[in-house]
Amino acid sequence: MTKRFRIVAVVFTFIMLMCLITGCATFDNFKDAYFNNNEKPEETVRIGVYEPLSGEDKKFGELEKIGIELAHELYPKVLDKKVELIYADNKSDIYVAEAAIQELIAKRPSIVLGSYGSIYSLIAVKYLEEAKIPAIAITNMNPLVTSNNPYYFRVCFVDSFQGVAVAKYAVEEMQVTSAAVMKPVLDDVATAVSQTFSNKMIQLTENANVVVTTQEYVSGASDFEEELTKIKESGAQVVFMPAKIDDAAAILKQAKKMKLNVTFLGTQEWESKEFIKLAGEEAVENVAFSTVFDPDSGITEMTDVFLKVYRGKYGEDAVPDPAVALGFDAYMIAINSLNRIGTALDGELLRESILMEQQFPGASGSITFDLSGDPIKSVVIKKVHNGEFVNAYTVEPVWVPIDVAE
Repeated sequence: MTKRFRIVAVVFTFIMLMCLITGCATFDNFKDAYFNNNEKPEETVRIGVYEPLSGEDKKFGELEKIGIELAHELYPKVLDKKVELIYADNKSDIYVAEAAIQELIAKRPSIVLGSYGSIYSLIAVKYLEEAKIPAIAITNMNPLVTSNNPYYFRVCFVDSFQGVAVAKYAVEEMQVTSAAVMKPVLDDVATAVSQTFSNKMIQLTENANVVVTTQEYVSGASDFEEELTKIKESGAQVVFMPAKIDDAAAILKQAKKMKLNVTFLGTQEWESKEFIKLAGEEAVENVAFSTVFDPDSGITEMTDVFLKVYRGKYGEDAVPDPAVALGFDAYMIAINSLNRIGTALDGELLRESILMEQQFPGASGSITFDLSGDPIKSVVIKKVHNGEFVNAYTVEPVWVPIDVAE
C-alpha cells in the first residue's frame, strides 16, 4: 500500500466514523468546511434586521421592520447584487438580545438596522464594534446608543434636539422675545431638552435673559397654581414644557382656568389623541410640539415616493407611523452608503461612508450625520387646531460639513 493510498484510506475512514457517530448533518458541515471551501464572491449583500419581533415590544419592532421591507421592495439590489434581509429576533428580552446579535453577526451582514428599544441596541454595541459592522438605530432616542460608539448611527433625532427645533420655531416663526421653561423635577431627559431649548433661544435672540423664568413641578401633582402664577407674572410669551401627556394635560387645563395667555410648546409625546382627550380641546388649542414625521408636509421628494409605495400597499387613506418612515430611511441610507464605496466587505469604510452622508433626502426629512452618528435633520412642528393636529412649520437645520479624518 502506497503512502498516498494510506492517507486517503485514513481520511475516508475518519469521515465514515464521524458520519456513524454524529449523523449526516455533521458530515455536511465537515464537507463544507474542508472540501467545499472555495472562495466564490458573495452572491448577495446581507443587511441584518435586529428587532423585537416577538414579546411585549413586538408591535414597535414590526413598525420598523415594515419600513425596512418597503424600501427593500422598492430597491432590492445594491452593487448589482440582490439584497438579502437576515433577521434576528431579540424577543423583547435583554437576556436574549445578547445571543441574538451574536448569531446575526455570525451570518456576516454588511450592516445592521435596529433595534427598537435603546437597551437592545446598547447590548449590541460592543459586538458590532468588535466585528466592525455599522448599525443604524431607527426610533430609539437615547444618546448613549451613539455616544462614544463609532459604529452606531440613528435616523431619528435624540431627545435633546427637540429643544433646538422648538426654539427655532418660537423665534423664527412666532417672533418670540421672551420665554419660560416648565419642567418636571428630577427628570434627566426633560432637563437636557430644556437646556438645549434655552441655549438655542439665547443664540437666536442674542439675549442672555430671553428665558425669563424656569419653574419645576412634581410629576403627578394635581395643583400647579404656584408655578403658573410665576410664569404669568414673568411676562413670557411662550412656555416650553417637556412634559408627559398626563402632566401636560393637567397643567394646560389649570392654565386655561387661570386665563394664562401664553403658547405652550412641547415634544413629540404630545402627538396623541389621548392628549387632546385628557386636556380638552379648548385647553390644547394652538399648543405646538415637535414631531418626527408628518406625512402631509411633503418634506422631500423621497417623502412622496415613500407615501406612494406605502399607500399602494395599505390603502390610499392609510397614514404611516413615523417608525415606518424612519425604517425606510435607515435602509435607504444603508444602500446609498454601500453604493458610494463600491463594496459590501469593508465595515470600516462603510462606517466612514455613512458618516459622510449629508442632506440625504429621506422620507422623514433631510438627514446629515454629526460626528456622534446622530442626525441633523428637518423637524416638523405641529399645532392643535379644532381638536386636530395640523402642520405649522418645518424646521430646517443649518448644514455644517464635517471631516471624518479629524
